[in-house]
Amino acid sequence: MNQSAVTTSPLSDGVRKALEVSLRGVEELLPQDEWAKKLARSESTGKPLRIKLGLDPTAPDIHIGHTVVLNKMRQLQDLGHQVIFLIGDFTTLIGDPSGRNSTRPPLTPEQIKFNAETYYTQAAKVLDPARTEIRYNSEWCDALGARGMIQLSAKYTVARMMERNDFHQRFTDGSSISLHEFLYPLLQGYDSVALKSDLELGGTDQKFNLLMGRHLQQEYGQEPQCVLTMPLLVGLDGVDKMSKSKNNYIGITEDANTMFAKVLSISDTLMWDWYTLLSFKSLDEIAALKAEVAAGRNPKDAKVALAKEITARFHSAAAADAAEQDFINRSKGGVPDDIPDVALSGAPLGIGALLKQANLAPSTSEANRLIDGGGVRVDGGVVSDKGLKLEAGTYVVQVGKRKFARVTLG
Repeated sequence: MNQSAVTTSPLSDGVRKALEVSLRGVEELLPQDEWAKKLARSESTGKPLRIKLGLDPTAPDIHIGHTVVLNKMRQLQDLGHQVIFLIGDFTTLIGDPSGRNSTRPPLTPEQIKFNAETYYTQAAKVLDPARTEIRYNSEWCDALGARGMIQLSAKYTVARMMERNDFHQRFTDGSSISLHEFLYPLLQGYDSVALKSDLELGGTDQKFNLLMGRHLQQEYGQEPQCVLTMPLLVGLDGVDKMSKSKNNYIGITEDANTMFAKVLSISDTLMWDWYTLLSFKSLDEIAALKAEVAAGRNPKDAKVALAKEITARFHSAAAADAAEQDFINRSKGGVPDDIPDVALSGAPLGIGALLKQANLAPSTSEANRLIDGGGVRVDGGVVSDKGLKLEAGTYVVQVGKRKFARVTLG
């Protein structure tokens, strides 16, 4: 987190509180002193700041890792500022090269339209729809035309573009870089010009693109936006960032019972990071809860509270209560507080081989016998198919009433 001095002038209590909310869980807030000045100006004038988040509809649904930045948007929204949920329908035609070691295949307009229709519906489970401005960057990008695109491209150099880590690495490795990929950060930056944003949010992998917005706003004579990056949420395996390709994710459209059980499967250590990034509890409330656990309270109590909060957000309080009871009923007391972590390779792996390799059964034949008897559960659900193969991901596996393991399959 950027720890630079905020400002030399005294801050009001309101601005100090807003700055505290802004900094909660962030990776960087750049420049922090400029953001404090913007907050002070907003307080004195009563004019809300414009806060932008852009998402490209590359898939029809999102997971709770995506909601880390949405949670920050909601916190700033609750302070009275104007949030702009920008759907990058035009930039998706290019494909974001951020963090990529190869050209990202572009989607068709039909795919983009289908995905975009679901994005805001899902985001509205976190944001307040009544106080959210929805925009599509095709509004101004289509209007640029060839002349405007050339003029925009003239405002940045190839040398500066090649400073970007992913482009530099691909060039060094001899991997191809298409010219159109240089347009992506330029157009994302131009979004900030079109929207006159005061702050843009994104994951740590978006820092270059977010700073491009500052640069282009200055080029177009605007006050530059500040940049706030959020850490990437670590997934269920406790190792890698949450990702569908890693199968360590919780989709926000998953049913309540599955969502609840998956949150309970994370480690006690990871739980506190999730509290900071996903919970709407105050930092004081989280600190008090953490102190209670350190003093001897069962950490499972805190994990159940987190699971219920997240499940209620995407379903309802009643659904969260029902999911808790369902989990208790299915697992006959739930997952023990301290279960062994086992790492296996060879995904996809048959359930029988997995049980044997995880030392949950002495042999594959015994594993099959346990499955026939209904004594094997994966993430709380009874396994009835001996031919089940598990893809890469993390699973809580139970055999009988007392044998458990958190298995990470790679």
